Amino acid sequence: MDTAEFRRRGKEMVDYVADYLDNVEQRPVCPDVEPGYLRSLIPAEAPLEPEKYDDIMTDVERVIMPGVTHWHSPYFYAYFPTASSYPAMLADMLCTAIGCIGFSWAASPACTELETVMLDWLGKMLNLPEDFITGTEGQGGGVIQGTASESTLVSMLAARCKAVRRIQASNPEKSEADILSKLVAYTSDQAHSSVERAALIAGVMIKKVPADNNYGVEGAMLKRMLEQDKADGLSPFYLCATLGTTPSCAFDHITELGPICNEEQMWMHIDAAYAGSAFICPEFRPLLNGVEFADSFNFNPHKWLLVNFDCSTMWVKNRKSIIGAFKMEPLYLKHENQESGLITDYRHWQIPLGRRFRSLKMWFVFRMYGLQGLQDYIRKHVDLAKEFESLVRADNRFEICAKVVMGLVCFRLKGSNGLSELLLKKITQSRKIHLVPCQLSAHFVLRFAICARTTESRHIQYAWKHITTLTSEMLEHRH
Repeated sequence: MDTAEFRRRGKEMVDYVADYLDNVEQRPVCPDVEPGYLRSLIPAEAPLEPEKYDDIMTDVERVIMPGVTHWHSPYFYAYFPTASSYPAMLADMLCTAIGCIGFSWAASPACTELETVMLDWLGKMLNLPEDFITGTEGQGGGVIQGTASESTLVSMLAARCKAVRRIQASNPEKSEADILSKLVAYTSDQAHSSVERAALIAGVMIKKVPADNNYGVEGAMLKRMLEQDKADGLSPFYLCATLGTTPSCAFDHITELGPICNEEQMWMHIDAAYAGSAFICPEFRPLLNGVEFADSFNFNPHKWLLVNFDCSTMWVKNRKSIIGAFKMEPLYLKHENQESGLITDYRHWQIPLGRRFRSLKMWFVFRMYGLQGLQDYIRKHVDLAKEFESLVRADNRFEICAKVVMGLVCFRLKGSNGLSELLLKKITQSRKIHLVPCQLSAHFVLRFAICARTTESRHIQYAWKHITTLTSEMLEHRH
């Protein structure tokens, strides 16, 4: 493909993408395929001779699209949103074209410097304490990670390193292996499985703190567990608090947990993967009160802030804590400006060495939407969730299972778990809308998350009508 064909095909691809997104609601939201469907549709080996571009695009519809779950369909209500916007897509094209691997300032100065500024922009939108903003007198700063799971792992590894050094400073006779065997991390029993997985990778013990009736962790419960574990000779070193849990969008009490962690010299990381985007709205910002006690904070603009995957933003109060845990300096990565206080080499802040020019997506989106446009987008989704909640509450066959704070509604059919399980099975088989379940207080619960950028009231009304029709048919059949 030469430049002339690239120009032509590139314009065709933009048209294809625009048509796909404009008409995505016409496609079944979930694929109707069996595992292994794709292998029989394409050759067993790569072609020896070049093939035509038109044939490849024909096969996109024949081979790929039948197996796609359409996350950007307005009938997709599963998991949490994955962000999509035209400015972010255009920035992603530019990122791919520039193609730098921005592991250091010298590898591409703009890649590093724009990221630093964009994290400051976003930190100010969130009204984060100045400790977390790079362009202040503070010692902190922000970085783009691939996912919230990576942020949790990075923060846990940094906390582990810090704890080992602190304990060895006062107990030099203790080996690192002995210290590691006693370290304990904590998180809510409602926290995402990635926290447990981080502990598995980090090689440390993890304990789950029971949540309260609203599915958030209180300070008193953590305090009791810490006292018992210290009495048993263990060393508490880390807490991952969650703002907006995956099952129910519940909020841990970080204003209570933070001072406890500070007093115990424990690292507090805040995972707000989904909910964090909403904190740019003044009415939701109080939910972030207590972040001033945290050592690190993370959320995913690639979920709910119109910045396409992957873009997970993480701030630390003291960047030396992160850099100190991961810094490696082979000669081939050194450069003459690396000791400058004005710049950072983000390879020291993350697991991989290489990194894409992801801050371009933030820059394009923030400028083309503006803070007000982003706030309006968040509020619209919250309003749609409230609309769905009101529909559920008006039907006495159903109940709401958790407080609706943002864009997630948790509901179930009254009665046995089997009823809600059967309803979800029928919803899934219909392929009209897509939901996934969770478990709350031993109940099988359906999660209805407002996800797509194009979701409107009519889609909510359609989804509810579909759910209630299936419910009526199911209940009549049982009788």
